[in-house]
Amino acid sequence: MSGVPKDSLEGCPTPHPSASPPPSPARGEGPDRRTIRLLVFGLIALLGAQCLLLALDAAFPPDLSRAARSSPVALDRRGAWLRALPVERGRWRIRADLDRTDPVFLERLVRIEDARFWVHPGVDPLSVVRASASALIHGRISSGASTLTMQTARLLSPHPRTVPFKLLEMVRAVQLEARFSKRQILAMYLTLAPYGGNLEGARAASLAYFGHEPQTLTDAEQAMLIALPQAPEARRPDRKPAAARAARARVLGKMLRAGMITPGRAQEADADRIPGRSPFPALAWHVGGELARAAPASQASVISTLDADLQRRLEPLAARTAREQGPEGVVAILVVDLKGRAVRAAVGSGGLDRPGGWIDLTRALRSPGSALKPFIYAFAFEAGVAAPDTEVDDTPRRFSDYQPEDFDRVFHGRVTAREALTHSLNVPAVSLLERVGPQTFEARLTAAGARLVRPKAGYRDAGLALALGGEGITLRDMAMLYAALGDGGMAKPLAWTEADARRNARARGVRLVSAAAARQVLDILREAPTPKGRAPSALTRGGPAIAFKTGTSYGFRDAVAMAVAGDQVIAVWTGRADGGARSGMTGRDAALPLLFDVADQIAPAASAPRPIAPKSAPPALRQLDRPGAGPRLIFPPDGAVVESPGFGPGSRGLALAAGGTGLSWYVDGAPVPVDAVSGRAIWRPTSPGFYRVTVVDAEGRRTEAKVRVKGAAP
Repeated sequence: MSGVPKDSLEGCPTPHPSASPPPSPARGEGPDRRTIRLLVFGLIALLGAQCLLLALDAAFPPDLSRAARSSPVALDRRGAWLRALPVERGRWRIRADLDRTDPVFLERLVRIEDARFWVHPGVDPLSVVRASASALIHGRISSGASTLTMQTARLLSPHPRTVPFKLLEMVRAVQLEARFSKRQILAMYLTLAPYGGNLEGARAASLAYFGHEPQTLTDAEQAMLIALPQAPEARRPDRKPAAARAARARVLGKMLRAGMITPGRAQEADADRIPGRSPFPALAWHVGGELARAAPASQASVISTLDADLQRRLEPLAARTAREQGPEGVVAILVVDLKGRAVRAAVGSGGLDRPGGWIDLTRALRSPGSALKPFIYAFAFEAGVAAPDTEVDDTPRRFSDYQPEDFDRVFHGRVTAREALTHSLNVPAVSLLERVGPQTFEARLTAAGARLVRPKAGYRDAGLALALGGEGITLRDMAMLYAALGDGGMAKPLAWTEADARRNARARGVRLVSAAAARQVLDILREAPTPKGRAPSALTRGGPAIAFKTGTSYGFRDAVAMAVAGDQVIAVWTGRADGGARSGMTGRDAALPLLFDVADQIAPAASAPRPIAPKSAPPALRQLDRPGAGPRLIFPPDGAVVESPGFGPGSRGLALAAGGTGLSWYVDGAPVPVDAVSGRAIWRPTSPGFYRVTVVDAEGRRTEAKVRVKGAAP
């Protein structure tokens, strides 16, 4: 202790002579710390490896682009196939839908191709060991170790079957397992698996080879679908039936040995014929394609509102009508269910072989002719401008610079609004539209969802020609408007998918017109005369009377027939795809008979007849024009050019006509005598030229017309 100051040791405990020395730090604490350090380093290394793998996985993800591109499919409301569209290079890659695939087929596919599919992580270690041992024993690869996940990885990124690519395939399989569920991987495999030619996926193969969806498959069909992906070109049933039969037999043998099928069923399946290949179904070609193109990429298919059975019945009717109306005739038909506005049938042209048959005419802007008149009357009834039995004049009349005339060029004098709509008289409709206001009329239709297009951009305002089809509208919008009439005046958009129809059924819609006015118009339209010799069979079976209206555009370009039949709306259009004129093709002759054929096909449910309403208008609405307007000049109309069969006292003369009582006639101030036999005023012009014709009633009120008289052609 020398050299150490004594005071420096004060306070330090003195070891007891018998106490053992403290343990060496190197020996007492080192092993525990080393273990902890090793564990920490191991965890860090494991975490680093995981981070590295995650970084590599993020940097080099599997290419899923092929799985993202699939043929969109449109189905009818019950799941029946309508139409699909091909993907790149015309390949039919139809996305699998496991919920609509035979579950027995799925079970057999997994047991034969990858028995431990539901438990392995993408790579099956037992299969790898077995395949490696077999290769060592035989000196060559005699059995594969590919799982369904590995096969899916190869289908996503096709590559040569070499050892390096097989290792990459294993890595990709693990990546797929980390991203998707087992059902998603199985659906991906059944979407990408090749089945010969341009067919990819079990649905495409089932439709092409068997003619139906894979919802239910026979034993022979299941064995064929399992065998084909391993060698699709070598086993194509439509080109190499012998190889296809042999491959199917091998799969049936595996199914038999695994106890999945009895010997009798295996023998029966082996004797089944080898199928050929059929074209894909293509019902509702236009709308089916439209719906398929709009289907989300994540969906295997889109469920439409269409009824495949009804569509299948209507397409031949449309094709027949198109042929009957000439080499360039085409036809469009819509059938809409009032509940939810579900479109049950849509025929776009009546045949792809027709000129312009590829155009969907239900979407084309066409003139409706007189088919919008019911809405003029509905708005007038709602506004109190008129009632169904208000008297209106069907006489020559000029509205500013617009002078309409009836289709048959015959005026009927004073008629009720009911009669005017029933017989589609033009002047009364224009008179009511003037009272309603063409701008108001157009705005209300537009607010309900209809799109009206004027023929020329320079026409800034809606005109009275709207009453006679002066603006273009699609058949779809026409069906939407008539559906509003049939649904108490409430307008809703047409529904093309079941999801949209369910939303429509819950939605209130837009009020187009009051329920009372809509009911009054439908009652009038039910009184319209049917085509000669025609009556819908639904009516004879106790079904509801059809409320219908026809329309014919200028030059007979468009023939339209619209109807509310029970709880269905029917819309029919015939014409030419290029909008060309046709001779004499009216809505009544060219479209209405087809509408009645369609009504027979949809067979609306029976209903009790409506009570007969008293035909009397309120006193204030008994006449559209106020008293004191004077006599109504019917013939000759103001500004007319009249052909006289002769001139002078010996000629046959022209019979003058007007509405009113106690009438007296004058031409250029000279009285016109009344014929003693007919009781009518007969005017015998002395020569060609211009004349002023005046009619005066018993109260002294007068109406004049300036006319030009010329000689009749020889």
